[in-house]
Amino acid sequence: QVLPRHYLVSKAVEEVQKIIQQLTKEISRKASRFQAIYNSGIHNENIKVLAPSQFVITVPLRGLFGYREHQIRHWRYYTVQGAKLHSSVRDPEELEQWLEVEQFAKSLPQWHETDVNIEGDLVPAKVLIIFRELVEKSIVSCNLSDKVTMLESFSSVVRVAVETSELQVEVELAPAVEIPTCWPKKSKWPRCFKRWPSQEKVQCIKSLGFDLLARSNYHWQLCFFRAEHVLMQGLDEDGGCRMKCFRVMRQMKEDVWCAGNKPVITAYHLQTVLFWTCEKYPRTKDWCCFPEAFLRLVRKLHKCVSQHFLKHYFVKNTNLLKYTNTSDLDVVANKLAVFLENPMLCLD
Repeated sequence: QVLPRHYLVSKAVEEVQKIIQQLTKEISRKASRFQAIYNSGIHNENIKVLAPSQFVITVPLRGLFGYREHQIRHWRYYTVQGAKLHSSVRDPEELEQWLEVEQFAKSLPQWHETDVNIEGDLVPAKVLIIFRELVEKSIVSCNLSDKVTMLESFSSVVRVAVETSELQVEVELAPAVEIPTCWPKKSKWPRCFKRWPSQEKVQCIKSLGFDLLARSNYHWQLCFFRAEHVLMQGLDEDGGCRMKCFRVMRQMKEDVWCAGNKPVITAYHLQTVLFWTCEKYPRTKDWCCFPEAFLRLVRKLHKCVSQHFLKHYFVKNTNLLKYTNTSDLDVVANKLAVFLENPMLCLD
C-alpha cells in the first residue's frame, strides 16, 4: 500500500507545484517583494506534505539581507491598522518572534512602507493581507479559477483548494523570510553528548539556517523545513530500516489510526517522532529488525498522543500538540493502543 500512496502523493505534488509556480510567478510580477517558487520535483524544500490532501508551501520574500538577532526593545502591541493598544495582546511563544527591519543589514525600500511596517516592525498580518489580495487577483489573471479556489480562514493564513487529476488538495501558502546565514538562539540544538545525527550533518544543517513564516497577526514563526529535509536524507546510509518504518507508520496513520483530509496527527508529527527516536537509538543495530524498530516508533507515538505532548525537535520547549483537540487525540490514542495489543497481523 505504501507504493500506491507514494505514486498518488508524487503526482499531486507535481500538479500542485506547476499550478503554484504559475501563480507565484504572476504574484512576483505584480509585486517584487514576493518570489516565485520553482519546480524541483517531489522533494522541493518549499513544499511540506502534511497529508495526501494537505500541503504547506512557503513563498520566499525578496529584499531582506544580512539578518541578526535583536533583543525586544519597544512596546509592540497595536492593531493591524497601526493604532497602539494600552494593554498587551498575546506574547510570542517559543516558536515565534517579532521582526524589525533594522535586524537586516540591507533591506529594500518597500519593507519600510506602512502597508507592511509599523514603527519599524514587519507585521505578518499586513504581509498576509497584501499577499491574499495578490493571490486572488493572480488566480483570475492566470485563468486558474477552474483549478484554484480561495478558502475562508478564521485566522490570517492564506489557504487555497487546488484541483488535481486525482483529488482536491488544500494548500496553505505561507510567505517566508529565508535566513540562511545563522541559527536561532531559541534552538538549543544539538543537545550535548548525542550521537545522532553526526557532527558533520549537524554542521551542514546549521549552515542552512532557518525561515520565519507569516502565519499569524503579529509574530513570525520559526521554521526548519530545510534542516528537516537534510535530516531525512541519507537516513539509512548504514543499511537500517528507519525510512521504511516511517513510511509504514505514515500509511497506517492515514488508513487506520487517523484518516481524513485534515487529520489531527500529520506526517510532520510522525517525522518529529522519528527524529526523537533516532536520537535516542542512534546505533545501527537498533534499526536492523523492522518489526522491533517499527513497534518502538509506534509506542513512542502512542505515548505522545496519550499525553497530548510532542516536543518540537529543534525548539524543545514547544508542544506540537498544544492546540490540538484533545478528544480527537484520545480517539487516535485508543486506536494505537488496540494495534499495540496485537500488532502481528499488520507486521506479517
